[in-house]
Amino acid sequence: MRESVQAEVMMSFLVSEELSFRIPVELRYDTCDPYAVRLTFHLPGDAPVTWAFGRELLVDGVVRPCGEGDVRVAPVEPDALGEVLIRLQVGSDQALFRSSTAPLVAFLDRTDKLVPLGQEGALGDFDAHLDDALDRILADQSAG
Repeated sequence: MRESVQAEVMMSFLVSEELSFRIPVELRYDTCDPYAVRLTFHLPGDAPVTWAFGRELLVDGVVRPCGEGDVRVAPVEPDALGEVLIRLQVGSDQALFRSSTAPLVAFLDRTDKLVPLGQEGALGDFDAHLDDALDRILADQSAG
């Protein structure tokens, strides 16, 4: 049975030290992909952009710096839980977002009630969904 949790959070898109603006970001968690969260950024004048990354990365990033590579999450102040920075990177391009911690924690709490952290593998149909997704990816690559 497919279930999901969604929330909308306002984040600051930090363009530079002098320029930032608030944007809506949709948070989504779905039991068909129980290890991941999806953040869809609604940037003005552009099509929405969705990033998927590990739910555990977001959980850990609220309290301590974590992540390597394309996604990094860290509290703004190490000893305070007020705000979180989310850095997304593709090649040399990067985007930096700042969010209040409270709505992220509320969203993560709702995901934990749906599928407790560490219990993702207990979902019986996850392997079947993964096999289907891999089959689609391989078919697309063969056709392309």
